[in-house]
Amino acid sequence: MTISFSSAGTSSFNLNNTMCFTITFVILMNCFYICLVNAYIALIEMQKYSIWFKYTFKEMLIIGIAGGTGSGKTTVVRKIIESLPAGEVVLLPQDSYYKDSSHVPVEERQNINFDHPDAFEWSLLSKHIMMLKEGKSIEQPTYSYLTCTRQSETIHIEPREVVIIEGILALCDKKLRNMMDLKIFVDADPDERLIRVIQRDVIERGRTAEAVMERYTRVLKPMHLQFIEPCKRYADLIVPEGGSNKVAIDILTMYIKKHLKS
Repeated sequence: MTISFSSAGTSSFNLNNTMCFTITFVILMNCFYICLVNAYIALIEMQKYSIWFKYTFKEMLIIGIAGGTGSGKTTVVRKIIESLPAGEVVLLPQDSYYKDSSHVPVEERQNINFDHPDAFEWSLLSKHIMMLKEGKSIEQPTYSYLTCTRQSETIHIEPREVVIIEGILALCDKKLRNMMDLKIFVDADPDERLIRVIQRDVIERGRTAEAVMERYTRVLKPMHLQFIEPCKRYADLIVPEGGSNKVAIDILTMYIKKHLKS
């Protein structure tokens, strides 16, 4: 029995080998790309899980800082944040959670009592705190004092180890208060607060000094006595003299740093 190979058969054999190699290469490359995409998706999910794990199983420190208008709350918060590692603290200004007043006629908006507990959307603020505790991001609302309306823009907030809620009535709502690990009341002399309010509202909010004085007598002072001052009894720490109280600010900063290291 004689076996012979023709040149045509050899060419056919070589062609088939080339086709098989090409098909195999394409299949392997497709598998490689699929694995690469799956690895990328898995990496994203791992990052999400790591954030959730970090802020779910390591207790998040939630601090409430309240005090009268012009007491120096913002200065206290700013100095605390400046003393801490960048990116470790989330600040939620209570003012961002004023109810939207766009449905109220423009000429009537200046008559809204912004120092009354009913002016705030407590349910949304509490919901956002719970979401952060669960390791979820939030879209913090923004509010304009010039138009007295909530803006369409939001601020994207990722969970961090420390959350500070700052506002005149931050300690007023019981549900929100129960979420806090540390409650602070910033105190200041009424005359000093009035001077700061006049300076702030004239420069930042476009109001006249006469309008500020009238509002202070008609709204700010009565609301402070009725709602803000009584919240002092819920405070774990009272900071007199506002932002100029370096000792109190240093103590608060050390307390937070101890939590971050734990």
